[in-house]
Amino acid sequence: MDENNQQMPQDANQAGNEAVKVEKVESSSVNTSSAESKDETKPLFVVTKNNIWKISSGILAIFLIVALVFLFKSGSDIPTGAVVQQPGAAAQPSAANPTAAPAQGSVLQVSVDDDAIKGDKNAKVTIVEFSDYQCPFCGRFFRDTLPQVEEQYVKTGKVKMVFRDFPLSFHENAQKAGEAAECAGDQDKYWEMHDKLFQNQQKLAVSDLKQYAVDLKLDTKAFNDCLDSSKYKAEMQKDMADGSSYGVSGTPAFFINGRKLVGAQPFSAFKSIIDAELAK
Repeated sequence: MDENNQQMPQDANQAGNEAVKVEKVESSSVNTSSAESKDETKPLFVVTKNNIWKISSGILAIFLIVALVFLFKSGSDIPTGAVVQQPGAAAQPSAANPTAAPAQGSVLQVSVDDDAIKGDKNAKVTIVEFSDYQCPFCGRFFRDTLPQVEEQYVKTGKVKMVFRDFPLSFHENAQKAGEAAECAGDQDKYWEMHDKLFQNQQKLAVSDLKQYAVDLKLDTKAFNDCLDSSKYKAEMQKDMADGSSYGVSGTPAFFINGRKLVGAQPFSAFKSIIDAELAK
């Protein structure tokens, strides 16, 4: 009896201890789960002033790199004094041009067609110019180089100039401007209109062309009828076809006694070729 009474308290104590252990284990488990839950809700990235500065610097660096690449590429497309070309134009074989375009500097037999001539028709040197009234490089040649060529060579009877039209497709007013010069030529004012057009390259709408006829004191009815009827449209197309057959794909392009010179070149480039031709 005493043994049984002694055994029962021991069992009770043991049971109580086990209950305490279980409670501690469960409490520990709850604490661990709570800690894991806190870890799971912890933000992956904390926005601070330092992080914002780093992100901004990275984005700025990317933009600077892209801008430098763009500027480098665009700056290399058309160098100063370069020829303005037809988009995608290249020397391609065709019925009018069965072989590849001749290289610059080669000698060709270039027709003057029936286009306007300035200077002595019997001059030893002929310069055939394929040009576009809206082309900025053609305008540069007109302002900077042509006056010197005229003064030293055309007026002295050594050179004659022939102007042929090569209106580029992306210059919407160039063809009509060329027609206007031809219409003025019907009244012996071709070169006067030619100069007027290059002096006003930004104003070449049909209404502007008709005003220039008034300024030059032309018979405006005859001029307007000529322009409105597109009398010289076929002439423009003939010049374009001939120019393409000689390898012209942009403007200005010159043939000095058949020797090709491309772009708004300085007077010295013309002088060296002209003098060489005169010395023959």
